[in-house]
Amino acid sequence: MHPQALFHIFGQPVYAYGICMAVGIIACFIFLMWAFWYRNFNEEASDKILIIGVVATAFGIFMAMVFQSVYNYIENPAAGFRLNTSMTFYGGLIGGVSSFLIVWNLYVFVIAPRAKSRLLQNNMNASLSDALPIIPIGITIAHAFGRLGCFFGGCCYGAETDAWYGIACQAIGGINTGVKVVPVQLFECIFLFVLTGVMVVLYFKFHFNCNFGLYAIAYGIWRFAIEFARDDHRGDFVAGLSPSQFWAIVMVVLGIAYFFAYKYFFKRFMKHPELQPSLHAKKGGKAEEAAE
Repeated sequence: MHPQALFHIFGQPVYAYGICMAVGIIACFIFLMWAFWYRNFNEEASDKILIIGVVATAFGIFMAMVFQSVYNYIENPAAGFRLNTSMTFYGGLIGGVSSFLIVWNLYVFVIAPRAKSRLLQNNMNASLSDALPIIPIGITIAHAFGRLGCFFGGCCYGAETDAWYGIACQAIGGINTGVKVVPVQLFECIFLFVLTGVMVVLYFKFHFNCNFGLYAIAYGIWRFAIEFARDDHRGDFVAGLSPSQFWAIVMVVLGIAYFFAYKYFFKRFMKHPELQPSLHAKKGGKAEEAAE
């Protein structure tokens, strides 16, 4: 673990945690760009989904800080509410997903139908239902790198242990103690990369369109269980449950609900760009010929 700054840029410290977060976000968007291209999303669909995704990511980071600040306030109200740079994943996920859905629906159902400018009109060959099987793969990629950053930063650490897999933690309580703890950050990083691989295979090989539900259920179960091995107390939220365990249960319930929502609702709105004339050979007029 390396909570100290790696180097400085213009006098500002740069930490391994921040680098991992940046790499994860960049890797997420690179994958999404490739996946949309591979699945034949037209340029407008890819661009608008990614632009809204960038906005949602920024808002998600802000909400991750808000959630952690709320937990801190619940834990110690006497200290008052202060927004700091500490973050919690669930805050980021809830903020990011909710803001994405709000902006997307505002654009599709309010702005686009009334727009006179072609730039704002909806000429996408793919719907959000087509993107939903892909987006959680990008989320797990970013999250996995984020957890690697947590490991380097010494946060989200596990309970003390004498087991062979214990790793010295230099940042418990902000003190370089060197106490060996369960490296739950690395375990979760591995789990998320495995989940990423599973969703990639299911979607690209078996045309499985419910990755969002699978992600919510799988991660919810994992997070509920791994909380028993964590030791960075985030405050009491609901009697008998940590804040993360509460949101883990919510994720599992929403994940199960997603399968029904897909079957009876989302499935009907899929445009299946992968079945449309290919856009990949646009140069040379081949795409136009295929369309005829």
